[in-house]
Amino acid sequence: MSAPLIPGSAGHPLDDPVGTALRGPHAHFAERRGRVLRYPAEVAPWVALPPDPGPADWADAAALTGPGGAVTITAFREPPPEDWEVVFHAEGVQLVDAGVDAAPLPEAVRLGPADVPEMLDLVARTRPGPFEPRTVELGTYLGVRRNGVLVAMAGERMRPPGWSEISAVCTDESVRGQGLGGGLVRAVAHEIRQRGETPFLHAAAANTGAVRLYESLGFVLRRRTAFLSALVPARAAGPTSGQPVGTATAVR
Repeated sequence: MSAPLIPGSAGHPLDDPVGTALRGPHAHFAERRGRVLRYPAEVAPWVALPPDPGPADWADAAALTGPGGAVTITAFREPPPEDWEVVFHAEGVQLVDAGVDAAPLPEAVRLGPADVPEMLDLVARTRPGPFEPRTVELGTYLGVRRNGVLVAMAGERMRPPGWSEISAVCTDESVRGQGLGGGLVRAVAHEIRQRGETPFLHAAAANTGAVRLYESLGFVLRRRTAFLSALVPARAAGPTSGQPVGTATAVR
């Protein structure tokens, strides 16, 4: 990785992007049990645990998610309890805007709830990462159509205070190599900057092609991170936060 590392600082919003987003700009999406926060499953799979989770926190995560459900975490390296099945683990990188040439893409169109079936179809073909039926509600999504078919898109996901994550960057195989991915990233970055926020993004460390693209656009490495998804055991422990099983408190 050629970009210089920008050291993180204690308490920085991007050190816990899920938690700071759900306590900030995305608080209207948040569900909470004790110290655990999560997006509704149909919006995004991400769960925020405290940095020092104990048995009570894992029990609250289990009760909030439900037996057999997946607790998906970013910026987290601690193993789950022994009876949780890890179904996905990958090293990742977090990159931040350090001079991206942000600009609108003339052929891009705004995407909304009516476009979700097409968006889900494109995601199924390209596998850019988690994208659910209501993910489009998290921010601006832009797409490119060719002959009436959605062939590329990018949008916003987590929004810690002052920041906005660019995500779901994907192009159909039929149009790769035409610069649509980079053009859409720059266009979404333009939308983010118009609000006075700073773009950032995540990528799998092993996806060196994507990382090189983002570096070429003007993103630099801020920190290395990890992604984890683990299944709640069938016999999950009950909550210890004082709330009955099966309920959640919305953060307002």
